[in-house]
Amino acid sequence: MEPHQILAVAGALLLLGVFSSKLSSRFNMPILLMFLAVGMTCGSDGLGWVSIGREQAPEINFLGTVAMCFILFSGGLDTSYKNIKPVLTPGIVLATAGVLVTALLLGLGAALIFDADLKSCLLLGAIVSSTDAAAVFAILRSKGVSLKGNLRGLLELESGSNDPMAAFLTIFMLSVVTGDTTSPWLFIPQLLAKMLIGVGTGALFGKAGAQVFNRLKLDYEGLYLVCSAALVIFAYGVAELCYGNGFMAVYVCGLFMGNLRYNYQKGINRFTDGLAWLMQVALFTALGLLVNPHELLDYRIWLGGIVLSLVLMFVARPAAVFLCTSFFNFSIREKTLISWVGLRGAAPIVLATFPLVKNVENAGLMFNMVFFLVLSSVILQGRTLMPMARWLKLDSPLNDRSRAPLELEHTDEISGETHEFDVTGNSSAIDKTLAELNLPHTVLVMLIRRNKKFILARGNTKIHLGDGMLMMGDRECLQEVASKFFPDDETFNK
Repeated sequence: MEPHQILAVAGALLLLGVFSSKLSSRFNMPILLMFLAVGMTCGSDGLGWVSIGREQAPEINFLGTVAMCFILFSGGLDTSYKNIKPVLTPGIVLATAGVLVTALLLGLGAALIFDADLKSCLLLGAIVSSTDAAAVFAILRSKGVSLKGNLRGLLELESGSNDPMAAFLTIFMLSVVTGDTTSPWLFIPQLLAKMLIGVGTGALFGKAGAQVFNRLKLDYEGLYLVCSAALVIFAYGVAELCYGNGFMAVYVCGLFMGNLRYNYQKGINRFTDGLAWLMQVALFTALGLLVNPHELLDYRIWLGGIVLSLVLMFVARPAAVFLCTSFFNFSIREKTLISWVGLRGAAPIVLATFPLVKNVENAGLMFNMVFFLVLSSVILQGRTLMPMARWLKLDSPLNDRSRAPLELEHTDEISGETHEFDVTGNSSAIDKTLAELNLPHTVLVMLIRRNKKFILARGNTKIHLGDGMLMMGDRECLQEVASKFFPDDETFNK
């Protein structure tokens, strides 16, 4: 194909993927499943617009690696340390030991059921051992539902930090299958070394990145966005060069930066979120093109996939969750929901390309099996997630506020900032006018959010329960306002 044809097709595929996202909420499916469907429809078994064979696995693998870097960085950037702090220990245990237990149980189950090679089965288990809670929250947000207690923070932490563990297990088992690693006793020291180096590198780059943005004086704001993208790939590369886990490094880098203050933070957050979505759309569409749907009709694939899906959803994942949370204060209902929130997403399909690149025996069969496992998980668990949460009485309304049309970007030239205060039942501002609040003269009420609309603030405007008050002022003054009128605000009342 000519370059202009490639660009036209690529643009059409991206647009089809984006437009198909409207179907995800109607059918209660994660949006990324729609991108996969677009790729499969336009591939060699569909309309035939694009023909990608397994010989392009190295290119898809490289695309997947880059995409996972930005996806994990964005996930870390959006994770509030305040939300994950109460569940930090159980989250780390689930993201490490939980992934290992899931891989072992699924691999052993596959070896026993199909009388197959144990090493290859453990490799398969490692590939599908991580979860994709981002897909879960996409479903929850589409229906205006959240989870009670610390469940959301726990799943955010697990989903963001378990992909590096799955990647390490996959690469280790791949070296065992190919004979590059002969001793399984190398597993623990390699795991500790890679994870610790990855965490250390990510923390270093996260702190340094915030300092760079605070001190860097660029002539063009767009270059700050370029700098943030460069930081992600640089952190990954340095971690891998130092024998660390690059995926862990980019996630920790995002986690540190997301909880620090630096110039142009809001713009960088939006840019990173958009870039992560672009990577997900491109990745899932490309992976859909890589799949040949007719191969999934092979009874070894669909029958074996159904059996392994049942083992994964009803044995391996629940056993891992109940074992890893047995020492923590979680109820049976919470453990049950955590077990069911085990959707497979981007990481397993990306990791399934590693055996293809290494030309492992039956790599194509393994890729199709992983693809089937992901589809089964998304369809069954994705459609039943909210009924399960309601049945267990662990669902709660989602505080999904409309985005304010005004916001103040933090820079050295501006000393103030904007913040939206929620008027809850404990607020002393309820049923008072703005004039009666007698706010500090350095604090300006810019807009009031009411019923998902924004109204202009005037002195005689009365404050209602459920309003959102967008204010601008110095941080010290906003702190004073929060302590006096908004005791439930988590940003200023820690």
